[in-house]
Amino acid sequence: MAGPLRFRRSREHWGTDRVRRELLEPLDERFGATLTDPWFTPEGYEARRLEMDNGDFALFCWTHSNRTAPDGESPDGGPDAYWLGNTETPETLWRTDKYTFDEAPPEVGAWAESELFARLEVEEPWLARHEHLSRFFLPVLFSKDGRETTREFFADHAAGFPDADRDDALAYYDAFLATGVLDEYRYTMAAKLGTSEGGDWFRMAATMSEFTVAKLLTDADLDFVPEVQLDSGHALDFRVDGQLVEVTRPRPPTRRRADTAVAAVRQTGKSKNDGQLREHPNTLLLVDCSSFRDDEWRRVAGERPQVAHRPTIVFRARPDGSFEGYRVGGCPLDLGTVIDWQD
Repeated sequence: MAGPLRFRRSREHWGTDRVRRELLEPLDERFGATLTDPWFTPEGYEARRLEMDNGDFALFCWTHSNRTAPDGESPDGGPDAYWLGNTETPETLWRTDKYTFDEAPPEVGAWAESELFARLEVEEPWLARHEHLSRFFLPVLFSKDGRETTREFFADHAAGFPDADRDDALAYYDAFLATGVLDEYRYTMAAKLGTSEGGDWFRMAATMSEFTVAKLLTDADLDFVPEVQLDSGHALDFRVDGQLVEVTRPRPPTRRRADTAVAAVRQTGKSKNDGQLREHPNTLLLVDCSSFRDDEWRRVAGERPQVAHRPTIVFRARPDGSFEGYRVGGCPLDLGTVIDWQD
């Protein structure tokens, strides 16, 4: 399965004739393809856009000038070329190395983002209005397998908020991503939304819980690192000033065997305690009930069911920026007044 968009880098000599022969011709034979000028051009490079009849596209740029290589490598004095696309990669580029937007030269990364965002403004203007959200997720919004499902998730599922206005939900995450606190982890976090052809809407909503928790920690003025790889072989969602944090999201009761929202919270906590939390018992578990409707959350907040792990915070976020929740076994982090506690 293809992942988020990444550049392929070629250090061979390229020119228009070779682009037509080794890139355009095999794609034209396979899908039907057209070679056009891009809307933008990276400084110091020649560039072309390839449009396939099936809706796929690719960007390619090349130069014969000496460039400073990414990742601090020493330039070898040869030419530089970059391919980016959600179509079949031509054979001549199969063995090339891959780079993220940030790992490519700044002018190349900025060029590709400008091309993709301009394309999104044409294809999905409702999404492009939320520019920080759209730019953050560009690698999956244009991925080979996930471009339709990710857009449908934002369009029809309000990024995982039930009974919420789509634009309100997108504006919530757009305002948070505008802070830039996740920019360093863009590929790691964006890729979690998924590049699958089939839309698993609850799994995608569960991914957005990590963004919701990142906002919660940011609002509390806490520094964090996401996706922490541990010596046990487990990966937990965050480390906050030495405190490990794991996030889980119970399915709404209408979509699971649990008959009630209260039972859903209890079952989710139990299933988490059987896994990595057994290896790391001091981890703070955050149970995100943002998929629950108002009436379902009121039952949970009123009964405050215990969870088979301590410490735990059970909470619910809304697109207006508010958090409500209660503690099971206390809270090792200073969340101040960010959460309206229902204890």
